[in-house]
Amino acid sequence: MAAKGVGRTSGTIHDYPDFDANQDAETLHKAMKGFGTDEDIILDILAQRSNDQRQQIILAYKTVIGKDLIDDLKSELSGTFESLIVALLLPPDRYDAKELYDALKGAGTSEDVLVEILASRNNEEIQQIVAAYKEDFDSNLEEDIDSDTSSYFQRVLISLVQGNRDEGEADPCQAEDDAKALYEAGENAWGTDEGRFIAILCSKSVPHLLTVFEEYQKINDIDLEDSIGSECSGNLQCVLSAIVKCVKNTPAYFAEKLYNAMKGAGTDDHTLLRVMVSRAEVDMVQIKAAYKEKYEESLHSSIVGDTGGDFKDTLVKLCAGDD
Repeated sequence: MAAKGVGRTSGTIHDYPDFDANQDAETLHKAMKGFGTDEDIILDILAQRSNDQRQQIILAYKTVIGKDLIDDLKSELSGTFESLIVALLLPPDRYDAKELYDALKGAGTSEDVLVEILASRNNEEIQQIVAAYKEDFDSNLEEDIDSDTSSYFQRVLISLVQGNRDEGEADPCQAEDDAKALYEAGENAWGTDEGRFIAILCSKSVPHLLTVFEEYQKINDIDLEDSIGSECSGNLQCVLSAIVKCVKNTPAYFAEKLYNAMKGAGTDDHTLLRVMVSRAEVDMVQIKAAYKEKYEESLHSSIVGDTGGDFKDTLVKLCAGDD
């Protein structure tokens, strides 16, 4: 598996050895049957199986028990632990689609969720999300974004949701031209040509953009991310910065998301849950390393210090080790 900008990456959750879907299904059923629920068994099984294996457990549960596993879990669990366990049982594309739907259709629009998902996923992943969104919610993701967002922020999201970013290698000559175009559109302009930023950052390939960023630094002696901070504001600044961060180093972007979810008073459980679930099989090993390098504390210790109960225990299993 490869995250954008950093080569090959690896998750902390893998296929469980000697996996038996029927046995897991029966064990889960026993954990919920009768008086009380054994949450330890539930989290021990579901947090240590890959997503593919969880899909097999869902089918086995319906086959062997004759009931829907997710429905049973929802009736037995509650709070953030329930949300986390249900999230683990959704395939990645359907989970992302659900998060986007909730972000668009909930009370107000959760722009940070739209930014996080659409700025960090590759073409194939975005195309799968669009299809899952249509199938699960009988709605068109692009049309929903169009009706719930506005201005240049809307244009960036609509561009990203096409899942049509170039996938070629860097063109050094074109990269120099693109870097000059960004400079002329921002730092060297009276006002900002936001359209030029969108055209380049949303369509060019990751290897090409990495070269553009290098050329931009040479021209201007300033990081493009800093220029975006001074030239743009609000949601547009947020999404363009996220694109740049994900191109440079996606695990570092998610390490920052996790840190911000846990720093200060209170914990943003929803963001913490979403990132841990969605990255556990993708690049969690690299996220943990980036987290420790930048914040001088392990992700494991931050989770233990900021969460509690079964929610904490499940996240710790997804984190897989205090390294």
